[in-house]
Amino acid sequence: MTPEPNDPIMLSALEHYAYCPRQCALIHVERVWDENLYTMRGRDVHEHVHDDSSHELAGVRMERSLPVWSRRLNLTGKADLVEFDGDCPFPVEYKTGKHRKGNPETIQLCAQALCLEEMFAVSVPKGAIFWHGSQERREVVFTDTMRQQVEDVASAVVEMLKMRIVPPPVNDKRCDDCSLKESCMPSIVAERQRFNRVAGKLFEKE
Repeated sequence: MTPEPNDPIMLSALEHYAYCPRQCALIHVERVWDENLYTMRGRDVHEHVHDDSSHELAGVRMERSLPVWSRRLNLTGKADLVEFDGDCPFPVEYKTGKHRKGNPETIQLCAQALCLEEMFAVSVPKGAIFWHGSQERREVVFTDTMRQQVEDVASAVVEMLKMRIVPPPVNDKRCDDCSLKESCMPSIVAERQRFNRVAGKLFEKE
């Protein structure tokens, strides 16, 4: 089913867009989804995280698979884990594999924080990402720059969904482990675009 322009945006779409706009479009516009080793591992990690819905440890209440939303940004989704030390929410996003460079995951985590701030009318200054492969938990401080990135990416996703835009492939290292590589065909599409540009120049009038 194609999303309507006013439908809430899934939080996962922000991470997809920050990683690769074409990947985001294939999933959320064209409704393409392919499995690979990494997506299967990720699903297993999230299913394990969501086993217990709520419990308390050392005075900290832990809510798993917590629905979150923001009416202001028209976002919706679920937080893997939210720790409540008193009234302050602390979102924790679980990822498979090991910590890697880049900020798509922090964009999604910060978006969860903005949702929690709106829902509970409190400040959420930081959260964490837990990398299952390396058992590493990294704290993330939500800066003004990061918060603005969330708003910018959310606006870009809205425009993409509204216009049903599917951007061209990036055809770089991001494609190597992408589960949508066969559906996206980055090298073939990029080569065709390069050929069209070269052919166009041959027939340009001087």
